[in-house]
Amino acid sequence: MKIESQKMIKHIPNSITCCNLLSGCISIALMCNGYAIAAGVMIFIAAVFDFCDGFAARLLKAYSPLGAQLDSLSDVISFGVAPSFIIYHYLNQVASLDIMGFNIFPFMAFFLAVFAALRLAKFNIDDRQTTSFIGLPTPAMGIFVAALPFVLRNESLALIRNMIINPYFLTALIVVFCYLMISEIPFFSLKMKNLNFKKNIHIYILAIFAVVAFIFLGLAAVPFVILFYVIEAIIIRN
Repeated sequence: MKIESQKMIKHIPNSITCCNLLSGCISIALMCNGYAIAAGVMIFIAAVFDFCDGFAARLLKAYSPLGAQLDSLSDVISFGVAPSFIIYHYLNQVASLDIMGFNIFPFMAFFLAVFAALRLAKFNIDDRQTTSFIGLPTPAMGIFVAALPFVLRNESLALIRNMIINPYFLTALIVVFCYLMISEIPFFSLKMKNLNFKKNIHIYILAIFAVVAFIFLGLAAVPFVILFYVIEAIIIRN
């Protein structure tokens, strides 16, 4: 009975990871039907599962090579492919490059999925990324894009809304994120070994900024928090 129980416990983190993957698939289906807000919500839910599977694996000491590979495969879908569909949706509304009557420009969005896969493949074979990250973590890119529909719905961000629905901005966003994901820029992890303020000051500053931003903007604050994280990481590097 004890052996059976241990076997079941071992599968708990992988089951949570599968929920991450399922959430990403649902997000894609919702976006294909034009439900941008709901698609973004499902990516946020996927991010919760992505956090919980690692937490469960550490808590239960249920690490496995299968879990590591499944986690990356799930992240490609939830934080690579699903966000690409959101960007594709907006590009398809504002940009056109016709070839034989077919608009190919919006397909640029799927470079995000390609570079997310490259980022995760590099992570799996890079032993430098045990306590921090080299290159922007794929979930950070994914939740940035997932929050764009919330920014567009926020009446207090009218100027930014007009900027987002712009082919040049969306194209630049794709290029910048693709670069950041495979760059050699170090990004700090949000996991703290202790509560020492001096050693974790960059995390505390980010947390304070996030709390204030969420109070005023709700989920529309997410892109600003991710941008702040990127800027903070670059400043720390220099």
